[in-house]
Amino acid sequence: MENHLRDFKEYMQVEKGLAKNTLLSYERDLRNYIHYLQNVETLHSLNDVQRVHIIHFLNFLKEQGKSMKTLARHIASVRAFHQFLLRAKATEQDPSIHIETPKSDRSLPKVISLKEVEKLLDSPNEQTHFGLRDKAMLELLYATGIRVSELIQIDLDHVHLIMGFVRVIGKSNKERVIPIGRTAEEAIKRYLQDGRPNFIDSRHKEDALFLNHQGRRLTRQGFWKILKKMASEAGIQQDLTPHTLRHSFATHLLENGADLRAVQEMLGHADISTTQIYTNVTKTKLKDVYSKFHPRA
Repeated sequence: MENHLRDFKEYMQVEKGLAKNTLLSYERDLRNYIHYLQNVETLHSLNDVQRVHIIHFLNFLKEQGKSMKTLARHIASVRAFHQFLLRAKATEQDPSIHIETPKSDRSLPKVISLKEVEKLLDSPNEQTHFGLRDKAMLELLYATGIRVSELIQIDLDHVHLIMGFVRVIGKSNKERVIPIGRTAEEAIKRYLQDGRPNFIDSRHKEDALFLNHQGRRLTRQGFWKILKKMASEAGIQQDLTPHTLRHSFATHLLENGADLRAVQEMLGHADISTTQIYTNVTKTKLKDVYSKFHPRA
């Protein structure tokens, strides 16, 4: 079974071009699945898997207290795995074909107010090269709504300040071009002129736009620490994650009348239903305002 999992990972990486984090998610889910098949159902071949075994596996996850979202993700992983096995002729049937995906207990994305965003963006100390970098990163994130994984992969030649846009590589290596706005442009210009040269290590060449103290490409973990520090200094009480700025970007655009399709394109969502969840946030806010201020609410 491990050999089939290795072949599946290679297929998803090479043929589908999936991102590293997505591949790791598939692998984690399928290792859980294979471990269950071997140790609970005592199966020795994937060709022996029946629909009932998959149902038992899902019930096993439910008994462990897994959320509907986690169950849905496991089903997607298992389904993709069995489809691959059938195409590769490693099995004679696809037992996952009639397994229904449970409705995800999807919660509304957490956002911060425009006032809190401004406090966060103003928190870096621009008298230091670290502050110039942090200011440029935060401004770029809020200006574009890109993911942190996309932010740290931006190279110098991906940024076009004269034209006012940035080129990012999203999930499945899909490329998109996003306008960045004047404020983010100015922050990036200052960082490139007065900040980034102080990070450069002459011992190696680094094309990344954002560097760490070693002159290397900034990591996700590195950005997470920076964000936590900036949020604390800005006095933001709620738990702030890198995705919060992305959620806030989309919500604030829609609140100000942006076209849903345009927001979808900027966020890089394959399905517009993913983008539509942000309209629920704005509706919830409108309802709160109505309940608070309307005399007959």
